[in-house]
Amino acid sequence: MRPASDLTWTDVTPEHLFLNRRSFIAGAAALVAGSAGAAGFSTDEAPNSFDEITNYNNFYEFGFGKTDPARFAKGLTTDPWSVEIDGLVDRPGSYSVADLAPDNAVEERIYRLRCVEAWSMVIPWLGVPLASVLEKVGVQPGAKFVEFETLLRPEEMPAQRRRSMQWPYREGLRLDEAMHPLTILATGLYGQALPNQNGAPIRLVVPWKYGFKSIKSIVRITLTDTQPVSTWQAMQPGEYGFYANVNPRVDHPRWSQATERRIGAGLLGGRQDTLMFNGYGEQVASLYAGMDLARDY
Repeated sequence: MRPASDLTWTDVTPEHLFLNRRSFIAGAAALVAGSAGAAGFSTDEAPNSFDEITNYNNFYEFGFGKTDPARFAKGLTTDPWSVEIDGLVDRPGSYSVADLAPDNAVEERIYRLRCVEAWSMVIPWLGVPLASVLEKVGVQPGAKFVEFETLLRPEEMPAQRRRSMQWPYREGLRLDEAMHPLTILATGLYGQALPNQNGAPIRLVVPWKYGFKSIKSIVRITLTDTQPVSTWQAMQPGEYGFYANVNPRVDHPRWSQATERRIGAGLLGGRQDTLMFNGYGEQVASLYAGMDLARDY
């Protein structure tokens, strides 16, 4: 890990990835404004290309193939957009993306992403700490968990017309996980607004957990005193637990989690050892002190 102040645009983004020079300049300005608050959170691993990040996705509302989101998410309407924040908060209400992630608060976070399917990427996100949003709405003393809900709009999200999953998609965190400085609400990547297939216009990113915890296209955030039941936990409780922390020593019932395939590394030599907590153990292991991480998976 190294401070974001040591990172430069040449470390992150090849210029040819930006088709619009004005977007590049606007994105750079936003990062300069937010760099002071991002110190220490970014990995120094080389990011995947924009092409890889935006064309190899799980977003089952658009289909189960890895290229389905890029093919079918173009028609998703993301402006206007509002996120309903309710439950045990002082200031419940409907908030715009600009309310939650104003331009002058956006930071860059270059994070590892590890999918439960045993593939991985490195992604340069733009976003704000979730803690800043929760502090803005005022967390009440009784709150212990945060529940998230994805957009339900079958006319624009074609896979929602089928009963292949329980819709809308839901996820949850413990409050201390949600307030951890690594946890962000992302609104962009590679200096651009978040593409639809990556969860536009606002999504969760929790880098020490398997990727399915980082819920996309959020429309509701609820503070509660009861542990939420997430979608995969409800559908397949024998395979997916509430925590979903990256743990190479706890296999999925159908495959090993000991290694992962880095997207873009080629067919040969593309596997690497999976790191406990996806390499963020120094920052987050204390959250789970005393827990049995093989049982509380």
